[in-house]
Amino acid sequence: MASAAEQLASNLNFSTFAKAEDLKKRLWFTLGALLVYRLGTYIPLPGLNPDAFAQAFRGQSGGILGLFNMFSGGAVERMAIFALGIMPYISASIIVQLMTSVVPSLEQLKKEGEQGRKIINQYTRYGTVLLGTLQAYGIAVGLESGAGLVNDPGWFFRISTVVSLLGGTMFLMWLGEQITSRGIGNGISLIIFAGIVAALPGALAGTLELSRTGALSIGVVIAVVVMAVGVIALIVFVERAQRRLLIQYPKRQVGNRMFQGDTSHLPLKLNTAGVIPAIFASSLLLLPATLAGFSNTSELPSWATSIIAALGHGRPLYMALYAAMIAFFAFFYTAIVFNPKDTADNLKKHGGFIPGIRPGERTAEYIDYVLTRITVIGAAYLMFVCILPEILIAQTGVPFYLGGTSLLIVVSVTLDTVAQIQGHLIAQQYEGLIKKSKLRGGKRGR
Repeated sequence: MASAAEQLASNLNFSTFAKAEDLKKRLWFTLGALLVYRLGTYIPLPGLNPDAFAQAFRGQSGGILGLFNMFSGGAVERMAIFALGIMPYISASIIVQLMTSVVPSLEQLKKEGEQGRKIINQYTRYGTVLLGTLQAYGIAVGLESGAGLVNDPGWFFRISTVVSLLGGTMFLMWLGEQITSRGIGNGISLIIFAGIVAALPGALAGTLELSRTGALSIGVVIAVVVMAVGVIALIVFVERAQRRLLIQYPKRQVGNRMFQGDTSHLPLKLNTAGVIPAIFASSLLLLPATLAGFSNTSELPSWATSIIAALGHGRPLYMALYAAMIAFFAFFYTAIVFNPKDTADNLKKHGGFIPGIRPGERTAEYIDYVLTRITVIGAAYLMFVCILPEILIAQTGVPFYLGGTSLLIVVSVTLDTVAQIQGHLIAQQYEGLIKKSKLRGGKRGR
């Protein structure tokens, strides 16, 4: 039998959406905030030669700069004030998550609820400032080393670049928090989503142009479309898939009445790590090629040149390392974000248990046993989604934006956003039912 929430969700329609005034305000606020973000990606850094930088970027677009350019919505290609994007905040968040697993004081803060979460968020902001400052200064020095990229090199350019890039990152962090609180939620994810989606039309147009000029056959274009649809369907299926562990609560007595024990489920996502393993693996593999692009390849030893060549897109070594890193980070990040021991302790504290499993340590071992096995499936899914488009890109020259990582981010954020909108509509229906029940109660009282 469907639950009350599922019954309400099945009754959602356009008339329900039209009555949701609060949701429409949140949607308009979210769209306005994303428009501000897109405008900021076109404001260039002061003192930069845009034409010279655009020419230099074309030679590095296949490396890590191309990956960061995708996440920043093209801001790196134009070296705008939002060129750092939200990546320093994401990096700081991951570092703080790692530290909460090894530093006892941070682990205790994590268990203190809302107050501890606020303190951890503040530490994350401080880490964002530190990482953003270091990255912005590195970019300023790198731009000065390029021939003709900077009009007037010096400390004034470095300071202005650091202030501009760091200010852009902090503004995006604030904008993401505003979307989360005053918009429809998932502010940081929506900012990354907007950057990728903004570049997809250009990538599709480039693919069609290659087909028109004969560089790509019609069969290859159709195969790309079919593959994209198939990968999207697979992502939707796996991201919604869960392994539910049955949780049972004992009977309880209240006064002279005996209440039957409740049952619930502990949902374990098939892909607990999300898109983080793909991002980490891509960044690490593209780093050597990017560093080599900025240096003089003739001065590199022969073994270094051979390794860099073997790490090119579509090469067997690149594919093997990419798959191995995705699998490693899938297990590593899952171990960080989900602690079976804490979950078992919380179940034991509230009187819950898994049927046939003793509460406490045995429950933690069983949850870890199940989580490890479903993570194998999740890692295999990530490897397939990311490797298949890479093979197609290497063989056909399809634009980089159609890679598995971009599709994974776009589909995952879309699913989360739809769930957020559905949650707001369900909450509005609940409020309507409560108001009707109060009115009926008042009429009966009279």
